[in-house]
Amino acid sequence: MCGIVGYLGQRDSIPVLIKGLKRLEYRGYDSAGIALCGDDEIQYVKKAGKVRDLEAALDQAAFAGNTGIAHTRWATHGEPNDINAHPHLDQTGRIALIHNGIIENYSSLSVALKKQGVNFQTDTDTEVLVQLISAIYSTGEISFAEAVRAALQEVVGAYGIVALCADEPDTLVAARLGSPLVLGVGEDEYLVASDAAPLVEYTRNVVYLEEGELVKIGRDGYTVRQIRNDQIVSKQVTRIDLSIEEIEKGEFPHFMLKEIYEQQRTISDTLRGRLIPSQATARLGGIEDFLPRIEQARRFYITACGTSWHAGLIAKHLLEDFAEIPVHVEYASEFRYRKTVVDANTVVIAISQSGETADTLAAIRKAKDRGALTMGICNVVGSSIARETDCGVYTHAGPEIGVASTKAFTAQVTVLMLLAQMLGRKRNLTAATARKITNALSSVDRLVANATERSDEIKTVAEENQEADNFLYLGRGLNFPIALEGALKCKEISYIHAEGYPAAEMKHGPIALIDESMPVVIIAPHDQTFEKIISNIRAVKSRKGRIITVTDKRCPVIDSVSDFVIEVGEMDPVIFPLIAVIPLQILAYHLAVLRGCNVDQPRNLAKSVTVE
Repeated sequence: MCGIVGYLGQRDSIPVLIKGLKRLEYRGYDSAGIALCGDDEIQYVKKAGKVRDLEAALDQAAFAGNTGIAHTRWATHGEPNDINAHPHLDQTGRIALIHNGIIENYSSLSVALKKQGVNFQTDTDTEVLVQLISAIYSTGEISFAEAVRAALQEVVGAYGIVALCADEPDTLVAARLGSPLVLGVGEDEYLVASDAAPLVEYTRNVVYLEEGELVKIGRDGYTVRQIRNDQIVSKQVTRIDLSIEEIEKGEFPHFMLKEIYEQQRTISDTLRGRLIPSQATARLGGIEDFLPRIEQARRFYITACGTSWHAGLIAKHLLEDFAEIPVHVEYASEFRYRKTVVDANTVVIAISQSGETADTLAAIRKAKDRGALTMGICNVVGSSIARETDCGVYTHAGPEIGVASTKAFTAQVTVLMLLAQMLGRKRNLTAATARKITNALSSVDRLVANATERSDEIKTVAEENQEADNFLYLGRGLNFPIALEGALKCKEISYIHAEGYPAAEMKHGPIALIDESMPVVIIAPHDQTFEKIISNIRAVKSRKGRIITVTDKRCPVIDSVSDFVIEVGEMDPVIFPLIAVIPLQILAYHLAVLRGCNVDQPRNLAKSVTVE
């Protein structure tokens, strides 16, 4: 969940590393640090706070070098302060290391190292690793890269690391196990980072490190080896298609707002070439070779975390409705530890924006061990989930920098709608119903634009409710997961406590919370649940709750019971969740801005959760 960047080349590395950290700050932002090889020593600066705080500290430091590493942290062991910030140095001060992940056996390793006379300076698990490397390297019998590999063989846990040593100033060593790393191959220069964002300004040629691989980078090239047996691995250089404009805010004040507005394009990009109007079905090329087994499966499991789990709940409704396939939806963190009914007749769908979510990866590996067919739905080409699943479908959301997911969620829902339609057509979904879905999806551009055009009126709703301590979100059927997602967005970025519930469940507890200070967001399309939703609204209104209704069209009854109405336009009920979530994203955004919160980097959160 931390941001890693390393550089070896001809340039002054500090501007490259700082710019890289800024592009990675969404991965962690409670402290940052930088270390360079220069004048036969390691020079470093570490600072609690944002990358800008590190940059200010560097202005006071007079050093430079063309080999360096930098890190922006999301704390797991030890509070976020200057001392615990990365990079960490060994006790000789000649080795520096940055790390993303968790060293699970750090306690036993630290005991052994203390017996050898090592004095620890930090509260982190990472320092144990750099001190272990130092202890092995200090024997003088092996090279720095060999010492790193030997140390990693004693480690239990997850890591993406980059290390440098003052004795070998023209060398970087990087390795991964459970945490992503990508190597950028430029003209007489190399970069290594947690993802591709810091690389694109310098090169589009990349090498993705696989699990259990270590790369030694020098002036004359790089060599990849397996950590376990030291065997050399031949790697393919891949060209990435990513523009700098995609990872910058442009004219928008925040990445989140930019990404909300981008949904008009990203949903269409995800549909393009996949929706087949002439046949009222869809084509998903990434799973075509496995369709016979998918169609014959007795059950589906969907496993995911956070926002992606909400997308999975929508998929359950659609797959069971259209294709009559039993679907279980489970948090990946629970799936991996519970006895699940998974076998060769099961399809396990793993959903992840980053493709690196640790719990979801563990769930995939468990499913494969049980003989299930695994399908990945993710946003990042070359990610671990994309590589480890049997088949899958990419969303086309593009880079999502804001920590609170917006466009990635709607792209996931779009893919899942296509999957449900396609499998439904192979079972009992009628052509007439499928044509309605196809026509609805074909009109999504206009509907998304209509929803984003409501931003100013949604801001007014936010202004009237920004002092609330609690929000309640209610929905039924397909829109219950949207209530959950709306509540999650609200608490993630505005720090207002919010809960999502099935509307009928309000009577079984949450109604006790409702009074004149409680805003209640109700998702109320004119579908088969409309009359029941109106009854739920009346129950809230009778207890003086403030009603914020999101609906497809205004009508006298909605106007009579609502304090605020957000109308998103008439559409087929099947795609209403895809559109209704957008005003909830905008509402959360305006609440956060009005309350002075950091929209793109909410406290205690990180974008890619690569540890348990």
